[in-house]
Parts: sequence; structure tokens; C-alpha cells
Amino acid sequence: MNENLFASFITPTLAGLPIVVLIIAFPSILFPNSNRLISNRWVAIQQWLITVILKQMMMMHNIKGRTWSLMLVSLILFIGSTNLLGLLPHTFTPTTQLSMNLGMAIPLWAGAVITGFRHKTKASLAHFLPQGTPIPLIPMLIIIETISLFIQPMALAVRLTANITAGHLLIHLIGGATLVLMSISTPTAMITFIILILLTILEFAVALIQAYVFTLLVSLYLHDNT
Repeated sequence: MNENLFASFITPTLAGLPIVVLIIAFPSILFPNSNRLISNRWVAIQQWLITVILKQMMMMHNIKGRTWSLMLVSLILFIGSTNLLGLLPHTFTPTTQLSMNLGMAIPLWAGAVITGFRHKTKASLAHFLPQGTPIPLIPMLIIIETISLFIQPMALAVRLTANITAGHLLIHLIGGATLVLMSISTPTAMITFIILILLTILEFAVALIQAYVFTLLVSLYLHDNT
């Protein structure tokens, strides 16, 4: 129990060099491309899931918005696989780092906003001032809408970071409590172990849901600007 609670969130190193790049690139190995005419079951399930997710997200987009489909599918696969790999023992989850999540959120949000100002300038500016606003409230509403616009990428990154970090901390705490209770009270230790299993199953669901929520919000920002 003397281990640092946040030790699992420290950037891993090998021979004094950070290996985050290797960890981030590793999930791409799990999604192989099949050169055969008839794919195996793993590739077929993978392609089916990608098709379902793509239809779900691109249903509301026009032709211009659908050009982002490859990027959005790659984003959800990357975040989902990274979150799931982080649940394995002795691994590192890059999405627990706010800097990495901001590095994903800010360019995607900026790309969507710039696209909106470029192709729908009047509609994009109209979001800053709702129709029918009283004249005395116009300056205040413009300031509020501007602040809310710039908060969007921060909200994206903080939501993903907080959910993944909180789940990892709970697993760490309950796992440590189970080890201590094994020498004190076996029945109580079994109860906490069952809770730990249920929490791990929940974290698997949270890992996939957070990947979907992050990508869906980026898709909604894109829909508002195309």
C-alpha cells in the first residue's frame, strides 16, 4: 500500500527514453488489413463494426461532412483500442494524459470551426447571436457564446481524461484493498474481489463509450459547421 497512487499514470521509459510513441502506435497492429478475397472472422467482424459505426455517425452529414469519415473512424478505433489496452496489467493508458487528449481535441475542433467559417460564414457568425435577442443583451451573449465555443475542445479532453483516470484509480484502490483484506478477512476480501470484477467489466464498457462519445461530439461539431 506504500505504492504511489498515481504511479500507473507516469510516462513509461526504457533505458531513460520515453516509449509513449511505441505504445500509441501499438494498437494499429490489432487492426490488420486482409488481402484475401474472403476475409477471416476477425477481419469480417472488424469491418462490420466499422460499417455500423460509420453509418451511425455519417447519417446526419451532408456530402462535404462525409469526407471526414475516414478520420472519424480512425479516431474512434484509436481511442477505443488505447483505452482497452490500458486495462491490461502492467500497461500504460495514453488517454489518461490531458496533454494528449488536448492534442487530439484542439486540431479536430479547430478544423471543424475553420471549415464552418470558410464555407458557412454567415451561419457560423449567427451562432454567436440567437435570433430575437434584446439589444441590451447582445454584447453579453456574444461574449458568452464566444467563451462556450473556445471551451468545447477543453470539455472534450477533460471529459475523456477524467472518466478514464477515475476508473483506473478505482480499480487500483479496490485491488489494493482486496490484497490487504486477504490476510484479515477472507469473506470480506471475496466481496471486494467481486466488486473489482464488476468494476473492471464496467470499465471495459466505459472505455468504448468514451471513445464513441469523443468521436460523436467531434462529429456534431463538424455537422454544425458543414
